[in-house]
Amino acid sequence: MADEPPYLRIAGRIRRRIESGDLAPGDRVPSTRDITAQWGVAMATATKVLTTLRQEGLVHAVRGVGTVVTEPRRERHVPAGRGLTRERIVRTSIALADTEGFAALSMRRVAAEFGVSTMALYRHVPNRGELIRLMSETVFSDGPPGPEPAGWRERLAAECRWLWTRYERHPWLAGVMATFTRPMASPHAMRYTERVLNALSGLGLTAPQMLHVHLSLFGFVQGVAMAAESESRAWQDTGMTADEWLAANEARAAAVQSTGDYPTLGALFELDEYTLDLTSLFEFGLDRMLDGVAALVERSGGGASRRT
Repeated sequence: MADEPPYLRIAGRIRRRIESGDLAPGDRVPSTRDITAQWGVAMATATKVLTTLRQEGLVHAVRGVGTVVTEPRRERHVPAGRGLTRERIVRTSIALADTEGFAALSMRRVAAEFGVSTMALYRHVPNRGELIRLMSETVFSDGPPGPEPAGWRERLAAECRWLWTRYERHPWLAGVMATFTRPMASPHAMRYTERVLNALSGLGLTAPQMLHVHLSLFGFVQGVAMAAESESRAWQDTGMTADEWLAANEARAAAVQSTGDYPTLGALFELDEYTLDLTSLFEFGLDRMLDGVAALVERSGGGASRRT
């Protein structure tokens, strides 16, 4: 149609490449930057192209790769309940949440992965809340690899890094574990708490201090992980990587800085030495958090007995 919006016309061309097999499952489709260069459209239009294809189920975003063609779903025609186990349901749900985001997770969607009715799942998992609990329990089932470090600081650092890797691999987990006052009844997650408290024992800290240190460290890791989860969700929603988003908003940011209202911030970014990376932010913040714990231990008189 002559009056068809540009983003629909471009989406149609990419769709035809997918349907013809020119773009196979797993192949990268043109990025927003590629679309703007090839078709001469604005970044916002390019974003709508990928959003349209994603909503049609033809593509999905893969962290570290880009937007790729989705594997066509094949009907398995598995008789209800046959071949289903709680473990298979949980593992499939984790993979679904990892690749398509937590919002895609529903009992009906998981059932479709097996080609069975939703009622077939309820014979193994009573509801979505219990499914989420089992998913979290599975993710936390393996502890930190290797021998336990000797010093309390090294032990706490190892535990926080282990927790960070859980969130990196499973971005949806940060939102699930976000509550402090109503923690999930997860034995495997509680083992993490036990290991942290054990590392703090014998340092002269009071019980409230030990619990506050544990929750402060947990909250720090959680907070950075929530930022990573938001980035993953934004990628799913827009089809734009962080670099592509920055490029699309570069002119607006430059206009704001050109007012001269933010001289210190502007001077820092003019050095062009800083790139926001959540992993480096996590490591920097973790060191500062542990510096604070060390000061608390020193004031409590426990620094001499178990100083690292």
